[in-house]
Amino acid sequence: MELKQFLQIMEIPYHEIDIFIEAFTHPSYANEHRLKNHDYERLEFLGDAVLQYHVSRYIYDLYPDLPEGRLTKLRAKLVREESLARFARELDLGSLIFLGAGELNNGGRDRDSVLADIFEAFIGAVCYDCGHEYVEKVLNKTVYKHVKDVDYDEITDFKTRLQELIQADQRKTVTYDLISATGPSNNPVFEMAVKMDDMVLGIGVGSSKKRAEQKAAKDALDKLAK
Repeated sequence: MELKQFLQIMEIPYHEIDIFIEAFTHPSYANEHRLKNHDYERLEFLGDAVLQYHVSRYIYDLYPDLPEGRLTKLRAKLVREESLARFARELDLGSLIFLGAGELNNGGRDRDSVLADIFEAFIGAVCYDCGHEYVEKVLNKTVYKHVKDVDYDEITDFKTRLQELIQADQRKTVTYDLISATGPSNNPVFEMAVKMDDMVLGIGVGSSKKRAEQKAAKDALDKLAK
């Protein structure tokens, strides 16, 4: 399916198709074709903020008696990588991505991290070109219909869970340190350590520092559980 056809099916009255092309352009494709500053990363940044606002507002209205902490955990589960990748698959966004040859051969069209980024970039493009009304239409077809599927008693923000566990037991805080950053700029790999004082509790690897921190916290929780 072509991008214009997809936008018509989604009933998104775009004004500038170029911004949607940018939203679906992976850094690997931009680098191969020397398209400086024409990949999805800036729109991903915008889309992340737009998602946080709209999802926060939706669940705030939907659950008027839910306290702040529970709302935060519910939002975290709805906008985490795995969830965003699920929504991207529901819309078949993977088929629309412009990928470099290497990323294409490595299965980039179906990788959670890429699909989550693309979903955020798509939301960013919709907001920028069409406005919040059309963001709501996209979210009604994806995120909002799954809100009640979520078990919001389950803590999926591993960083928050680890901090609560440490503070309850020892009243200390944990910190996250960068161990290494490797790989090309379009496909970086970050390794983070979570520490209490000078003791390493866990280590995680991810395509962003935020994802690596979550995996480090999960590693620490798994070890503490044993």
